[in-house]
Amino acid sequence: MRWRTPFLATLVVALVTASAGPAGAAAASPRLGYLDPGGQPRLTEKVPVNVVFVGYTPKRSDFLAGLSKTYEPVVRSRLAYGVTEKLGITYTYDYKLKYTDKSYQDSFFRQLGKLATPAPLTAYQQAYNDQAKNVLDITSNNYIDAPTVEKWLAFHPPAGVDTRRDTIYFINWYGRSDFKFHVYTKTGEPDPDTGYDFGKNRDSRKLIAWGGTTADDEETGLGATRRVWFHDLSAGPESWTSNYDVDNADVDGDGVPDYRMPPIWEYTGNGFRDPSELTGDLSKITRYVALNLLMTTSPLYPVELPGATMPKSINVDSNTYEGWAGVDASKQYLKPKLVTQELSELRWRNRLSEDQQDLPYTAENQACYLGELADESCYPDSGYPAFANLYLYTRDHLAGVLDGRADYEVPVFNYAVGAGIGVPALGYADDDWATGDQSYVFSFISPEVVASGYGLTTTQIHEVGHHLGMSHPHDGYDSATGVDYGPSGDFLFANAGDENNTMMSYIDLNWDFSQFDRDNSDRFLTAAYWEAANRVAATVPKGKGYTSLRVADALLALSSKAFANHDYRAAYTLAEKAYYSVAAIPGAGTAKVQAQLTAEASAARKNTDIHDPHEFIDTLAPDSPRSQP
Repeated sequence: MRWRTPFLATLVVALVTASAGPAGAAAASPRLGYLDPGGQPRLTEKVPVNVVFVGYTPKRSDFLAGLSKTYEPVVRSRLAYGVTEKLGITYTYDYKLKYTDKSYQDSFFRQLGKLATPAPLTAYQQAYNDQAKNVLDITSNNYIDAPTVEKWLAFHPPAGVDTRRDTIYFINWYGRSDFKFHVYTKTGEPDPDTGYDFGKNRDSRKLIAWGGTTADDEETGLGATRRVWFHDLSAGPESWTSNYDVDNADVDGDGVPDYRMPPIWEYTGNGFRDPSELTGDLSKITRYVALNLLMTTSPLYPVELPGATMPKSINVDSNTYEGWAGVDASKQYLKPKLVTQELSELRWRNRLSEDQQDLPYTAENQACYLGELADESCYPDSGYPAFANLYLYTRDHLAGVLDGRADYEVPVFNYAVGAGIGVPALGYADDDWATGDQSYVFSFISPEVVASGYGLTTTQIHEVGHHLGMSHPHDGYDSATGVDYGPSGDFLFANAGDENNTMMSYIDLNWDFSQFDRDNSDRFLTAAYWEAANRVAATVPKGKGYTSLRVADALLALSSKAFANHDYRAAYTLAEKAYYSVAAIPGAGTAKVQAQLTAEASAARKNTDIHDPHEFIDTLAPDSPRSQP
């Protein structure tokens, strides 16, 4: 159904006004079915999940046994403070398993064969060959364009599979007479500041999975909305999930064995994994990667953003400390229009803008920056660790930085430093060190960072994406167990989530937000506006706003229906209109809402220790996957 929201809103007002009752009814409280003053939203969705097996035949009951039946998103940043804040969304999964027949497989693998281009072995395929325990040697290699494969799968599904709904393809080409060793590639989208094409130049960016491309992606758009992610264990071996390493249990050196899915031929009696474990591994990828991290994930930060009201306009307030002698980093390595263009894919109902200014790189600021690198606090009496240096400095020097040109300003601080000084990360979106609310965004650049291929533009898009609530596709939350996890130990395989078309990954092959990102952002914002409407409704003076409350209730009813029907954009739009209907009531205490939220978060905090936010840092350390050649 195409929702014509302006027409529906007008119709809602007309119907509610017509049924408002006799004079004097305004003094009474209206009966409400969806608006719940002071309460949470009640959004539910039965999420269709297609799982298509191409070259696999796992037992249905064993595969389903590893999956969750439901999921409830939470605000992940609150977890560091002992607070589990649910969004008021409940997903119930409707799994539809499809085992493809010989005809479909022949057609698909014939297409892969046509797309395959002979290529040298990658460094990681050679590293696999050089091990002691590998069960075979990779004798040749081929490159296959990942976006082309995604598009073929999106528009050539097997009978009964609707790829407009979340669809996971598990592919196994190995064992067929037409099999070719291969990796998937994604090229042609270089860093906009440096021109460096990670997909072309680095073996570490060769893939075994891909998906999530939007209809209107500027480089590889599908042309129509589809929701596809494919995963191929007969590709590779590859770097990103470390599945080339079959000799070492602990691949990241932290003393804990790392669980990853090896190439398909390693599922054998003398291989890395017993063949009986294959079905469970495919189930793990479905649950802990495709669903938890891509298709139905949790926000990193509250998407409603700190402040008294829900903003209509958002400004990226970019400030650069120019400490790189002879280089104007904000001019040379930052494209503000591209930043707001990409961010508008998420916040498409907000007016986005960016402004820039350079700030003096003072001795005090430099001392805090260098102290963060050296793990020395420049506020030793504060009780905060050295990693809070830039947060504390920024908090104390914020006066005069923000200019009030928008309802909400994202405070962004770029540090440009000379050779040999070092950077703490590519960037990070910090929280407030008290409740888990987002605070300031920090981005870093130096000659070494540029030599690695990065400017400031893509880091800003990524970090502001965090600030607006988006998580990485390699870390997230499993609501059935209450576990927040990242790619290490039992969940090292979660790095597979980076192999999709999202700005929030580390794989650096594109600078757009995925269809999954857009869906999740719209869902989160639907819940945020609904909850904001509830909270403001609790402050409406008794006997006031009868018609406006009824209108908001009717709009939320429509929003709930749209959400259940997977029309996330309509659901978001209608919930937003419901909020503004309530917020416009004279006497509604919108300014009290945020204070209430902050007080609740502080009061509920169970962990009184100052947290360590390193899981949110976008590292470029030598042991990071993105630093590999």
